Amino acid sequence: MADQQTILEVIHMDKNFGVTVALNDVSFTLERGHVYGLIGENGSGKSTVSSIIAGMQTATKGDMTYKGQPWKPTSMLEAQEHGIGMIVQEAGTIPNITVAENIFLGHEKMFKKGPFIDRAKLTSDAQKLLDELGIKEFKASDRTGQLDMQMRKIIEIAKCMYWKPEILIVDETSTALSLEGRQFLYKVMAKQRDENKTVMFISHDLDEMMEHCDKLTVLRDGVIIGTLDKSEYEPNRIRKMMVGRELKGDYYRSDYEGYSDEVVLTAKDVTTLNDLLCMNLELHRGEILGIGGLSECGMHTVGKALFGIEKVLDGEVRVKDGTLINSPRTAIDHRMAYVSKNRDTESLGLSATIAENIASTGYKINAFFGNLISFKKEARYVDKQIEDLQIKCAGKNYMVNTLSGGNKQKVVFGKWVASDAEILVLDCPTRGIDVGVKASMYKLFTDMKRSGKAILLISEELQELIGMCDRILIMKDGQVTREVMRAENPTESSLIDYMI
Repeated sequence: MADQQTILEVIHMDKNFGVTVALNDVSFTLERGHVYGLIGENGSGKSTVSSIIAGMQTATKGDMTYKGQPWKPTSMLEAQEHGIGMIVQEAGTIPNITVAENIFLGHEKMFKKGPFIDRAKLTSDAQKLLDELGIKEFKASDRTGQLDMQMRKIIEIAKCMYWKPEILIVDETSTALSLEGRQFLYKVMAKQRDENKTVMFISHDLDEMMEHCDKLTVLRDGVIIGTLDKSEYEPNRIRKMMVGRELKGDYYRSDYEGYSDEVVLTAKDVTTLNDLLCMNLELHRGEILGIGGLSECGMHTVGKALFGIEKVLDGEVRVKDGTLINSPRTAIDHRMAYVSKNRDTESLGLSATIAENIASTGYKINAFFGNLISFKKEARYVDKQIEDLQIKCAGKNYMVNTLSGGNKQKVVFGKWVASDAEILVLDCPTRGIDVGVKASMYKLFTDMKRSGKAILLISEELQELIGMCDRILIMKDGQVTREVMRAENPTESSLIDYMI
């Protein structure tokens, strides 16, 4: 008999997708008053087990108990109404309805007045919730589609908290949030623990997990490798448990190598309709240039403006031969690449195959006799990226939307690496990538730098900026307000001070 502190048990759970084994004999217990971390490589089974607990799908085999009773939810709505809420990894809001309508989506019957929905009460109840949570960035009556990805994630958090969940499952949510957004999420998690409730937290950010979780459970290939108490946390030990081997060499760069004086990309007095005001930067050959700042600083718009996606109202973006970059086609023709933070809406064709996505940047490389494509060359082009980036998939002709979030991100990165671009504009390129592949990517960035490629790294992870960049530009109110050199050995706290 489970004690009164035990709130949920997972007992010998299996989950198969055809011949693919996602979970294999998984068992663990969640107790009240704790934040539990679930960590592992992409495809290790983290999101699968959490989605079964939350009613998104059913297990192939095994049992669960919740509050001492058998638990087999048939939907997320059922789980939500019984006290288990989940913030999903991908977008969980509908853009063309209001914030209030998203918060109560599926529960509109609560506001029925005769045959009609009392939308005034629905909106006022949602606004009351936002006020209680201290959310001031938007109102319940606002259209969700007018908000950025971070604000939509905040809506999802609010939606979960309305039901006062006894178990809150947070699946890779922090990767979509800025520094302020993460602090809000951490406060919500801490409040859950303080109220003797439970949090199940899934993230690839090991530092984040070690700081905010009381226990860490490591999954690898659908099997639980072990659970550690906070006193047992040690980064290299956890990484080895995740990948099944010692990660050799340095995780971030250890060198202080410089870069060429040759400027390959210039932004001069760039002003856009949204976010940027007289923004200037120079990117050099063989340089990793970092950009960081708080959520409203404009750093994510920088990448779009440099690649010709965001219209530049004043100022200009030019490459080294003087060409004005005013469209993505011009950028691609001049061997530029762009990885967007918002992969599902801006970087991937979700209804296309893995092969089609990767091959989309290689038409010129794989062509012969004019515009005809060599299918053999194209196949090699795709296969190399799948192998080099260890994209876990049943086959290259499967749809991208069948992949985990991390493997989708590898596809995004793979299509640009394959094109052999000289200038790479990367907006949160390691978002949702596990520690083993992250280490490989950081090595790839370093190798690219040494081969003379130029990388603009926009990131919300301060350790990533500190560990990988030759220079870091801090942005505030759409402008660059501070330049920090690698040789200064900046700290997270010093960068935050510059941002504020």
